[in-house]
Amino acid sequence: MATESLGPVVDADGHVLEPLDTWQKYIDPQYRDRAVRLEHDDNGWEVLMFDNKPLNVIRGALGALGGVGSDPEEAEAFFTPGQRTYADGCPPGSYDPVPRLRVMDSEGIDISLLYPTVGIAWEGWVADPKLATAYTRAYNRWIIDFCSENKKRLYPVAHISLIDPDGAADEVVWAKEQGCVGVFLSPDMVARGWKHFNDPAFVRFWETVQDLEMPVGFHVVLRDEPSWRDWIQGEGDFGLFNFAFLAIDVMAAFTQMISLGMFELYPRLKCTVLECGANWISAWLDRMDHKYEPLAGRSVLKLKPSEYFYRQCLVSADPDETLTARIIEHIGADYFVWASDYPHIDSNYGVAAELKERLAPLPQTDQQKVLGTNALRFYGITA
Repeated sequence: MATESLGPVVDADGHVLEPLDTWQKYIDPQYRDRAVRLEHDDNGWEVLMFDNKPLNVIRGALGALGGVGSDPEEAEAFFTPGQRTYADGCPPGSYDPVPRLRVMDSEGIDISLLYPTVGIAWEGWVADPKLATAYTRAYNRWIIDFCSENKKRLYPVAHISLIDPDGAADEVVWAKEQGCVGVFLSPDMVARGWKHFNDPAFVRFWETVQDLEMPVGFHVVLRDEPSWRDWIQGEGDFGLFNFAFLAIDVMAAFTQMISLGMFELYPRLKCTVLECGANWISAWLDRMDHKYEPLAGRSVLKLKPSEYFYRQCLVSADPDETLTARIIEHIGADYFVWASDYPHIDSNYGVAAELKERLAPLPQTDQQKVLGTNALRFYGITA
């Protein structure tokens, strides 16, 4: 299936809104009493429970995990505790593959790579490595079932938790066998037990994803205590600063992967940088290359930082970014994919058409790469 003359359109970062009984249904029985679940607090507000502990950052505002297409007034209601429920924010296409395919048809999207939503919020709360792997396995079972509705259009990306390094490597092997095409990793330090990416505990994991050709993707996460929490004014204040800064952990993870020489150690490892936009990448590569020059003698890198990006990475563009075509002209079209972020509250409908307008100044072959063929190549998908 292809859209017009620009080839297949691939959403490289779409989301689901998991039914909140997913973990209770899909988790290994011995962990069921500690599964992710929905409860109500003394105010009657919805609260997510992870290992029997509440997530407070969106207490009473779980609908804001969805809410696609909301205008400012609607969005304010979603963010106001007690005004909207999780179900209120969930369009059918977020949890049911049949209407999801209809949404894709109406949006002109041929293929979607799917990432979690509740899954981006529990790492950091879960300190038990085996429970973390049980959470990921439960989600992975569910998303594989979801995508089985149409295996040519819906592709699962496995959630993997590095807090359990051996469990992570085992889960990657299983997920690959079940049809997952990539790996979602939480970018923040707490999600991997405060270990750096080059910790010896992770060697088997990195070797596994490299050998299986499973690209890893860093994506924004939601935390009660984010890495930049000292900048937040007021407990429980989820405002513009927080929303914008969700990208910082992703940028930090990508930068550490390069600076620690992970792409030197694992030259066939592939990495996607997600949901922090793409227009920053040119300036950041220039900055890293410039700072590398006086430090080359004490660095493990044998190439300039930008050369590892060109060799092994992709960055995802948001449809509303205004300089994407210019950045692509400067960097090269081979290094970009795009994402709808459906069905999150900062996403909208008509994004594929919006992106096409942004890319229109580029040659048609470059447009085709960004719209779809880069993602197909990177993830080994045959359209």
